[in-house]
Amino acid sequence: MKVVLAYSGGLDTSVCVRILQEKYGYDVVTVTVDVGIDKKEIEEAEAKARTLGVVEHYTIDAREEFVRDYIFRAIKANANYEGYPLSTALARPLIAKKIVEIAEKKGAEALAHGSTGKGNDQFRFEAVFRTLVPEKKIIAPVRELNLTREESIAYARKHDIPVAAKKDKPWSIDENLWGRSIEGGELENPASKPSDEIFEWTRVKRKETEYLDIYFEEGVPQKLNGKRFAPVELIMEANKIAGEHGIGKIDMIEDRIVGFKARENYECPAASVLIEAHRALEALTLTRQELRFKAGVEQNWSELVYHGLWNEPLRFALDAFTDTTNSRVTGNVRLRLENKSFAVVSRSSPYSLYSLEAVSFEDKSMNQREVEGILKYHSYQPGRYYAVKKL
Repeated sequence: MKVVLAYSGGLDTSVCVRILQEKYGYDVVTVTVDVGIDKKEIEEAEAKARTLGVVEHYTIDAREEFVRDYIFRAIKANANYEGYPLSTALARPLIAKKIVEIAEKKGAEALAHGSTGKGNDQFRFEAVFRTLVPEKKIIAPVRELNLTREESIAYARKHDIPVAAKKDKPWSIDENLWGRSIEGGELENPASKPSDEIFEWTRVKRKETEYLDIYFEEGVPQKLNGKRFAPVELIMEANKIAGEHGIGKIDMIEDRIVGFKARENYECPAASVLIEAHRALEALTLTRQELRFKAGVEQNWSELVYHGLWNEPLRFALDAFTDTTNSRVTGNVRLRLENKSFAVVSRSSPYSLYSLEAVSFEDKSMNQREVEGILKYHSYQPGRYYAVKKL
């Protein structure tokens, strides 16, 4: 019997390999999906998987697909859940889809993941598994054996499984092109200050004020400082520039799917600047009613993705709306980056709805006296309310 395991090479998934072999009796096929993982980690995952005796290991480069079909959609939707730009959440559906594709290719009976019973990822993996291949068995060894992180570390030591996590540094780290998450250990206590060593992407290297021009075409970033980049390279460059200014560090209390509140730490430099720049360009090009309605669309889209419901039909419908509104979101936004912060300082677009003449105090093309007619009826109903109240 074969099982295909979503494999990162970290503590939980490495422990899962041995458990699936010894407790469940499966031949294990591991799959590492590259959505922006460090090359060294990919190589280590491949080597570790073979050391653990898997029958096959696959490494799939899905970075282009991740940016094109997931990150760019998130930008159009200004995706944000309670202050979190959905980095890990956004990548899980794509990873799960690739796991399903390998399982179908190899004729595997089961799918597996290393999620715990308290986290969000179990929902994100299994929602995709159950919609695409409902007939296949799903195994979650860490959840099914009710393992704590310390117990997983002890299991790894007992079975000679090399892992980086230690009892004094039991952090769980996940990274992709759109962000990096760090959780576990002392970070679980909202009263504790995170150690600076957990952050890698947002260490300040650029201390001088810098300006960043971001050019969008139909809601999709295409250029940085006038230079056109391929999709993956653009996200990487935005991460580098913003991260070296210390931008994108997030320390928050987050409401997990299962109902717990959790303390989460993220680094999302590119997501922070690109979404804010996109939002500024929308404010210039979309009507008041479009912006008002889109705010609800953005919240719904973000919650669907956070909850792992990528294949929910509503998500496709919301994408159709954001595609339509973003057809006019073309233009340039300039950001000022300094001292671990950033701000929009200018924006321009050929589809701008802004009229300098209309708002200028020096322009007389609009007869100001004509507004009086609007004013008579602007508060008509409240006026009637107070008139009746006096009776």
